[in-house]
Amino acid sequence: MNQNATLTTFSHPALASQSWFIDSDTAGVQLYLRNRRRTHIEAFGSERTVMLMHAATYAGDSLFDVAHGETGSFMDFLAMRGYDVYSVDVRGYGGSTRPPEMMAPSDASPPTVSTETAISDLSRAISHVIERNGLSQLNLIGMSWGGTVAGAYAARVPEHVHKLGLIAPQWIDSRSVSIDTGGELGAYRTVSREAARERWLGAVPDEQREALVPRELVEKWEQITFGADDANPYHVPNGVVQDRRDYWAAGRAYYDPGEITAPTLLIHGEWDRDVPLDTNQAYFRRLTGAAYKRWIEIGQTTHMLILERQRHQAFDGIAAFLDEVLTEN
Repeated sequence: MNQNATLTTFSHPALASQSWFIDSDTAGVQLYLRNRRRTHIEAFGSERTVMLMHAATYAGDSLFDVAHGETGSFMDFLAMRGYDVYSVDVRGYGGSTRPPEMMAPSDASPPTVSTETAISDLSRAISHVIERNGLSQLNLIGMSWGGTVAGAYAARVPEHVHKLGLIAPQWIDSRSVSIDTGGELGAYRTVSREAARERWLGAVPDEQREALVPRELVEKWEQITFGADDANPYHVPNGVVQDRRDYWAAGRAYYDPGEITAPTLLIHGEWDRDVPLDTNQAYFRRLTGAAYKRWIEIGQTTHMLILERQRHQAFDGIAAFLDEVLTEN
């Protein structure tokens, strides 16, 4: 979360919002956790608890908590459906502690905040929620790099994952991506408003951009993500870029999706050029151990589909998946 940003949440008397910090596995590093739930529900249970894991560039508030229209944000939508919804920021992102490397010039240190570090931070958040609420497991949803983090966690700790939702997860792909511009990597990269907007809408025909995402929503998203101006540049850890070079772009899988046992939903957008269709098809085929798996392809949407005009299709698809009652064969 940009410290200068003003968070805008869906104002509804039935919803309660709170946020707090939890300790990571590193002294002095705290993780920012936000929560949204219905006020009249006292206990939710494992099946009605959800943890959200953000992507490689934008923190949880920028992806999951941008309120717009009658449904509000993704967090608002799930909370209104009766879920206890949590979102964690990995260190270096959003409201969580910045590593020391991000306080110095980028070229002074190698890439910081690796995928392994993110898995550790997610694990801390999940353990905190499970212990705090007396649960045995919860539902886990990850987007893009967050899908890698969530998927790897689900493969390693299957007993804590009731269901797994993945929105355009990373997979093996040697093609160039927007987050890696080449050259030697420093501790972090700087993202401008202009670059962010081009990455989001670059694959969309010009005449369809306004229909895809209203200007007022883009402006609200930019306010939450970048703050009132560019006086304080938006810095993002480069660990994910280094990991992509070492694994996905090199033809090596960071983890085996076949080790995921939870029911798994994969959602992908037609205009997603960060994670192309064939990449997610290859990933889907590797989900050989899931109790069951499902694919939802949403037309005329990009990598940021949960913020776009067709977002209700993703919202409804995820809610239907989570609502299903698991039965023994």
